[in-house]
Amino acid sequence: MTDQVNGAPAEKLIEVAAGLIFRAGRLLLTQRHSHDRLGGLWEFPGGKLELGESYADCLRRELREELGLEVVVGELVEQITHRYPERSVHLKFFRCAIATGDPRPLGCQDLAWVTAAELARYEFPAADARLLDRLVATPAWWTE
Repeated sequence: MTDQVNGAPAEKLIEVAAGLIFRAGRLLLTQRHSHDRLGGLWEFPGGKLELGESYADCLRRELREELGLEVVVGELVEQITHRYPERSVHLKFFRCAIATGDPRPLGCQDLAWVTAAELARYEFPAADARLLDRLVATPAWWTE
């Protein structure tokens, strides 16, 4: 694919849905497999949209596949577009509630329930920086 203006290759844009799942003052994080791109980093569970899929449908599918959870997708709390050298990602972060299941690392290396104070101990992809700041600055999200 090429850019219609200057004939240069068009930048690849990856659309991603991610869930913010809080429980008892803790937030669920997942760790990327070490062999994956950005391997070993921590992130908010979710994944890439498939063709024709809504963000909510993507999030429900990804959390079922990766963690064995059925979730209720709630409000959109943040949207971020981040440019990496080889691609850009557009992430939408939604508050989610667990409907059924207990998270298990089925499609990720590990998972953790962390407090706001513990977030700084985990290494995240650069795209998550703005959301991490907002999470620390919004204590009400942790107590609802």
